[in-house]
Amino acid sequence: MMLPALRTANIFLVALLAGGMFVIWAGYDPMHLSPATYVEQQKNAIRGLNVLMPALGAITIALTLLSAALQRDNRRVLVLLVVAAAFLVAAGLITRFGNQPINAIVMEWDVARPAANWTELRDQWWGYHKLRTICGLIALVLIAWTGVRPGGTGR
Repeated sequence: MMLPALRTANIFLVALLAGGMFVIWAGYDPMHLSPATYVEQQKNAIRGLNVLMPALGAITIALTLLSAALQRDNRRVLVLLVVAAAFLVAAGLITRFGNQPINAIVMEWDVARPAANWTELRDQWWGYHKLRTICGLIALVLIAWTGVRPGGTGR
């Protein structure tokens, strides 16, 4: 009974995580924003997501690894879940060492006067975001696949 609940929670949380990344990619492309709008929007997103998303990612990684451990007798599921966890870790590392240092810089900007190199930092941030989104979506597919495919039930 514990395994189905764990798998459901795992799918739910990775869907929230990857869905959040995807929504930002699909709906918040900053390339055509004015400097002031970009800074205001980015600061708002940073305040709302800078703690929530990494925490959600850490919980999702832990659930994925726990699910893998509980299904270790099913090698295919075990490997897919470990690979999914690796993609989630990659997304977390991209966030921590790519996006978050830029977030810290953006939080220091005045909305009316961002740094002279704001477009360069915006483009770097966006590139990191696209990369971590791809990692998150791959993890979502792998985790969901292990939960819905025939013979993927483990024990």
